[in-house]
Amino acid sequence: MARRKRRPAWDADKVRSLRTHLKLTQSELADELNVRQQTVSEWETAQYRPRGASERLLTFVAERAKFRYGEPEA
Repeated sequence: MARRKRRPAWDADKVRSLRTHLKLTQSELADELNVRQQTVSEWETAQYRPRGASERLLTFVAERAKFRYGEPEA
């Protein structure tokens, strides 16, 4: 069975960068992802990382927005 290519993990900086790229507040991003604003805040302050469905949804949103989240920083 073929393994899926693992995407880079979402860290605090990437979540915040995606949100600002989309020009959304934490509350607006939370509404779009169907999570609490507090959850987005916890991701952005590195208290927690997105997992499971939230991680996949962030990846989907980033790809649709042409946001470069998986490339090495210069």
